[in-house]
Amino acid sequence: MENTETKAKKKLGLTTKIFIALIVGAIFGMVLHYVVPSGHIKDNILIEGVLYIVGQGFIRLMKMLVVPLVFCSIVCGSMSIGDTKKLGTVGVRTLAFYLATTALAICVALTMGNILDPGVGLDMSAISSSAAEVQTMEATSMSATLLNIIPDNPIGALANGTMLQIIVFALIVGIILAKLGEKTETVANFFSQFNDIMMEMTMMVMSLAPIGVFCLISRTFAGIGFSAFLPLAKYMIAVLLALCVQCFIVYLGLLKIFSGLNPIKFIKNFFPVMAFAFSTATSNATIPMSIDTLATKMGVSKRISSFTIPLGATINMDGTAIMQGVAVVFAAQAFGIALTPADYVTVIGTATLASIGTAGVPSVGLVTLTMVFNSVGLPVEAIGLIMGIDRILDMSRTAVNITGDAVCTTIVAHQNNALDREVFKNS
Repeated sequence: MENTETKAKKKLGLTTKIFIALIVGAIFGMVLHYVVPSGHIKDNILIEGVLYIVGQGFIRLMKMLVVPLVFCSIVCGSMSIGDTKKLGTVGVRTLAFYLATTALAICVALTMGNILDPGVGLDMSAISSSAAEVQTMEATSMSATLLNIIPDNPIGALANGTMLQIIVFALIVGIILAKLGEKTETVANFFSQFNDIMMEMTMMVMSLAPIGVFCLISRTFAGIGFSAFLPLAKYMIAVLLALCVQCFIVYLGLLKIFSGLNPIKFIKNFFPVMAFAFSTATSNATIPMSIDTLATKMGVSKRISSFTIPLGATINMDGTAIMQGVAVVFAAQAFGIALTPADYVTVIGTATLASIGTAGVPSVGLVTLTMVFNSVGLPVEAIGLIMGIDRILDMSRTAVNITGDAVCTTIVAHQNNALDREVFKNS
């Protein structure tokens, strides 16, 4: 009992440190932007030197963990569920939830965009040359999208970090290990023990999180300040309001309806993970923290969360879909292009498909946004305007993405009798 309390205090200490680092980093970044004059020491040594190297070093450490952690988690998760029929039920429910909430998210975004009219009255001469930096992405056919899920070279998928292919291969391996039972006990133990190693390595890297978060946030605010927000305030407000609707009305409403849990207590328990996701702007980095928090504070069995959370980090990109929905309305209004109801349906379909397989790393939504723009004939130059403030919005939508993963996991756990309500009540 004493060890459990000590562990809880230690964990609380880390999440509190991350939150403090978030606040202090934002203040320090603002001071650098507005108070400290530009020069070699500030620009090259501090912002692009120390803050950049330490912040990116932390992100790289988190990325280093992702592929082996996701692979082992999925293998162990599917192996522990064991029953192929039950695994199929969990998979179908999870996938249906993720796709349904993504489509809902885009509808929320398009509605919010049309209410606030973020692009009306915008001077398009404000588009800077940063538009040239936008990468273009060709629309992929439905058949190609489906075929790309199946790995033709599993080792290549692991080496390249192609997440959906890794998940499919890991699922197959886990199901076979469960089916063969004692025959493959040695291999099953290897994956189980390697998963423990990856979890321990994650905890070691996570102990550096406050330093990494401080540097990432400081550099972001030192570069942007508040001035860059003003010309695009309506766009930002529309995205942030849509994110709030998705997080606090759609997700928490679904949580209450399907599991009966207290939504306010859920958010309170999960808030440290949301703060961490906000600071790193990468869904993948939060995987171990999400699984651990869901187990210790929500009472969700790890055999469910080790399957649904890595899957969600790969295909559940509701926050990204919201940004894309608002950006479509913003660009159409700014360029004076009228969108038909059919165009909106196309956007909903394209953005939902684009979110599947979108890597859970910072700013990737801007790349897939070109695909959404191309589907309804919008000029991709408008993305040049959005790029300047995307980092803050990227951080916000990542927090929403991982909250959606957690809500889905909790609901699926409840439906499969893998939710300990006493843990949730007493946390």
